[in-house]
Amino acid sequence: MGTLDGIEIFTSTVTAGSFASAARRLGVTPSAVSRRVAQLEEELGVQLLARTTRTLRLTDDGRAFYDRCLRIIEELGEARAAIARSGGKPSGTLRVDAPVALGRKRIASELPRFLDRYPDIRLDITFRDQLVDPIAEGLDLVIRIGALADSTLVARRLGESRIVHCASPPYLRKRGMPKTPRDLQKHACIGYLSEGRPLSFRFVTDEDIAVVDIQGPCNANDVDLMLTMALAGKGIAGIFDFVAHEHLERGTLVEVLADHPGAVWPIHALYPKNRHLLPKVSAFLDFVASVLRAPESTVSRGTSRRGRR
Repeated sequence: MGTLDGIEIFTSTVTAGSFASAARRLGVTPSAVSRRVAQLEEELGVQLLARTTRTLRLTDDGRAFYDRCLRIIEELGEARAAIARSGGKPSGTLRVDAPVALGRKRIASELPRFLDRYPDIRLDITFRDQLVDPIAEGLDLVIRIGALADSTLVARRLGESRIVHCASPPYLRKRGMPKTPRDLQKHACIGYLSEGRPLSFRFVTDEDIAVVDIQGPCNANDVDLMLTMALAGKGIAGIFDFVAHEHLERGTLVEVLADHPGAVWPIHALYPKNRHLLPKVSAFLDFVASVLRAPESTVSRGTSRRGRR
């Protein structure tokens, strides 16, 4: 792998547009710059720059390498600044990825407050449900819901979410209120699709986890669509409490089997080992943890308005 000085000279050359301009910026000769870039290409085994007598142009390999180099240099600068400041203000670009429903329902509305608190941070955030590799995608951290797979990433638990089983008042007037998890086998249920099949409903009991296979008119891999179907009276859905709580408070949804709580899903932040030293990452982790700890309503704590229909 190329040494750091070679990477810095290469990025300076691309930014400046020529060996001569890069040399003036770096205080060395153009031949020294050209020679060091050539050494870097030899070390990597690929051509980074296509050279003519008048211009320099990035090759495809050079473009990919250049994009990664910019992130390396940015992180190096932030690491140096973090050590120099020793607890100074978080700053720099922060790249985050979070699940769609959690991002929209809990995190998005709080982000202006985070940016007000840390004006030197520029936040690049995406909402996706699929698993992503933060190292490969240049992310500082990802937030995920559910059990963790084995990984070399550092994990920090931020909170948890309970699955709430709920239906619309018109559906319950028509089909009745289930008394036990087993009664769900006689009801229309809206399941979350995973690997082509709806996930079973799971309930926490004093002794174990009760698992109920379900069937109904619609299954989906999108929580908002499941919510829409439940609100339309198409069945009983098992959805995260942060998705359901607003509708439970309004009475447009009613929690069923409140005495048999749904399974609890942990929420973690995952990040490469080198990221936890950066003030910007620590600031965001603390902020999101405080957001997820804050109770949304008494509904998400198991006091749904079962009497409202």
